Amino acid sequence: MIHRPFWINRIEAAWKEAPIAWLSGVRRAGKTTLAQSLGEERTHYVNCDLPAAEDMVRDPALFYRDCQKPVVVFDEIQQLRDPSRVLKIGADLFPDLKILATGSSTLAASKKFRDTLTGRKRQVHLSPALLGELEAFSVKLPKRLLHGGLPQALLAETKKPSFYREWMDSFFARDIQRLFGFRDLDRFNALLEYLLRQSGGQLEVSRTASAVGISRPTVESHLRALEITHAITLVRPFHGGGQKELVKQPKVYGFDTGFVSFARGWEPLRPGDCGSLWEHLVLEHLQAHQPDTPVHYWRDKAGNEVDFVLARRREMVDVIECKWNPDAFDARALAVFRSYYPKGRNYLVTPLEGPAYRKRVANLEILVCVPEGIEG
Repeated sequence: MIHRPFWINRIEAAWKEAPIAWLSGVRRAGKTTLAQSLGEERTHYVNCDLPAAEDMVRDPALFYRDCQKPVVVFDEIQQLRDPSRVLKIGADLFPDLKILATGSSTLAASKKFRDTLTGRKRQVHLSPALLGELEAFSVKLPKRLLHGGLPQALLAETKKPSFYREWMDSFFARDIQRLFGFRDLDRFNALLEYLLRQSGGQLEVSRTASAVGISRPTVESHLRALEITHAITLVRPFHGGGQKELVKQPKVYGFDTGFVSFARGWEPLRPGDCGSLWEHLVLEHLQAHQPDTPVHYWRDKAGNEVDFVLARRREMVDVIECKWNPDAFDARALAVFRSYYPKGRNYLVTPLEGPAYRKRVANLEILVCVPEGIEG
């Protein structure tokens, strides 16, 4: 079992704030393995996929009273008939217990959750394997970009297209169809594959509907489902009300580099492919390490663009530019952005070998670093 201390610490931190830690993440991201890594000696584990689980928690108070361990894990809790009732009774009547519930989506996505447990839970979203976890998986960065970060795919000797295709079919059947009631697998997968091919680019809903051959309302409803289940991220533009800035059109990112490269037919990866996939990996790092800070991008009508923008306190705005090759960095767009928003830190994030360093470009001070060098 691969030890993932970053995520264990996130779960423990969640429990310090609330009795329930809600561990979400896409299918096969490693939620079950992570939950089991908490240790048999301290956890009472319930696999909610099993029919017996429903009968086990029919009387939640009796179930919790019989628990002899300090942590209760409900794996795939959305399979229970009334999961919010089970969790609420545990949180309210047994405050000394720590509860971990796992699921593929946000808690509010399922109609089964009549109570979203406000004040009783904290969310932890498990992303595919992060850059800082690659040593634990004994893989190098190029393999992570090509295979993606789902543990089964990451640890495979070769990239098997059947894994990615089967995952998409299972994702629809076990998550999308059950949670949202969509019925057309082919139409849904056509949209998902289109978005994966467009990943890292701007999303225009009408153009997407035309390209895939489905209606705009269907695209919009499917996009909401894909966001809720973390299969895509919509990064919205940062703007301060200037007339020359884009204010509406988001950029779309697929959840995993392996699926992006699969949809695009990128195997083997060429040097030009790595830059786009590296940008995805930096976004995943930001979402994992700074989950409460919205990530934006910036672009003006002249085409100047910066990859990611993090709004801090007051007028402080941090900018993150992602480059596979730092020598290819052009600071002109950053200089335009800083003419509007002068306060904040500038990062050039690269797969750097060696310590971070500062340099001055176009009268701007820039920290060249790996993702771990981005301050919260």
